Amino acid sequence: MDASGGLPGSAPGVLVGLPATEIAARVRSGEVTAVEVVRAHLAHLEAVEPRVGAFRVVRREAALAEAAEVDAAPDRARLPLAGVPVAIKDNVAVAGEVVTDGSSAGRPVPAGEDHPVVARLRAAGAVVVGITRVPELCLYASTDSAGAVSRNPWDTARSPAGSSGGSAAAVAAGVVPIAHGNDGMGSLRLPAAACGLVTLKPGRGVLPGGIGADDWSGMAVNGALTTTVADQALAFSVLAGEEPGPLPEPGRPLRIAVSTRSPVPGVRADREARVAVEAMAGLLREAGHTIVRRDPVIPPDAAVAAMARWLAGAEDDAEFLGLDRSALEPRSRTHARLGRWVRRLGLVRPGAAERFRRRTEAFFADGSTGGIDVLLTPVVSGPPLAARPWHERGFLANVTANARWAPFASPWNLAGVPAAVVPAGRRSQGWPLAVQLVGPPGSERRLLWLAGELERRRPWRRHAPVFDPLPSPAATAV
Repeated sequence: MDASGGLPGSAPGVLVGLPATEIAARVRSGEVTAVEVVRAHLAHLEAVEPRVGAFRVVRREAALAEAAEVDAAPDRARLPLAGVPVAIKDNVAVAGEVVTDGSSAGRPVPAGEDHPVVARLRAAGAVVVGITRVPELCLYASTDSAGAVSRNPWDTARSPAGSSGGSAAAVAAGVVPIAHGNDGMGSLRLPAAACGLVTLKPGRGVLPGGIGADDWSGMAVNGALTTTVADQALAFSVLAGEEPGPLPEPGRPLRIAVSTRSPVPGVRADREARVAVEAMAGLLREAGHTIVRRDPVIPPDAAVAAMARWLAGAEDDAEFLGLDRSALEPRSRTHARLGRWVRRLGLVRPGAAERFRRRTEAFFADGSTGGIDVLLTPVVSGPPLAARPWHERGFLANVTANARWAPFASPWNLAGVPAAVVPAGRRSQGWPLAVQLVGPPGSERRLLWLAGELERRRPWRRHAPVFDPLPSPAATAV
């Protein structure tokens, strides 16, 4: 790379590393073309991909053709994502590409049309440069498969997490400013935490679903990974089919509950994760918000209900995709077999999820405490998992590693409420730290607004240092 952080003899030093909001503004105004933007990002992708392994498919020619269509579009000046390169997770359809859900056990049949979230991104002017890697059936908190281990741009010996790990690695390495992902047990929030990114898991039904057979019995939702809150708000508006605009201010100080208690007995956040939560609580207190200490109650039947849906999801999606069970990875084969028994025993029961949703709503609405607007918690218990072929290890080893590292995410999938993740500094080894913001149903924009407050008060480095395509305004941020 040259001194400006770009690739010698090409445009990345000018275009790669810019937020999506700025790229789109430049393309809309005619300052640059979408083809120039996409060509620059493809050059950067080629330079960094051998080190991170973020992509299963790179759509070089198709992406440049799509960019040319954006440049020729008569309504280009009105496109909110004009010319913005994006990546799509390998579990939703991109027309003309094969959806594998991370598995080699299926038949390679190209999709006939775009999934609704892909269609909305393209309608807004985004250009799909590639399909990102996922663990098989998107089941695990690391992203690897036979012959491919995706790596964290902050430290390639660490995993970018999962299951949206390829998307997170692509964004953290500056390859795209926005990447699609989805979240059934933390699959957006865990990669965001591992890679120092911003994300929002919307509430149930807010964005189009259609992930696998049945969205893991309603737990999985689509979303995006970005480096700034403004990009996240833009992506959310586009995916929601709404006109982008400023985030509404709450008009009053918020009442924010802080909890570092793990939902998994015997597992707790390490000291650095707890300190990050306290530091962010301090920033919010300085901003005038009210901070209280309160732990949400996550009863055993809620944990069992989430686990049942996760297990059943493997069997349901394998059936939906027509996968050969004998060709699945050993961990996934066991996972699907257990899911089959869960279905046969009728353990995926709507009642447990609805009871927990009501309990969650009551937690936020509790009049005896004045009500809670937002819950602030850790996201993960410690540093990112090692980047290794976890698919060669058994089901129990994977589940144990996942549960110990990521206990804070899955309850909010079961409850169907929104949860965001924002960077919160760096660990002593240089790896990202993050916090989670959880809200009641319908609070997506409130969470984004609050994330923006944190970003303004404590800016973060937008890309992993070794991959930073441009000098960051927050280069000195912790």
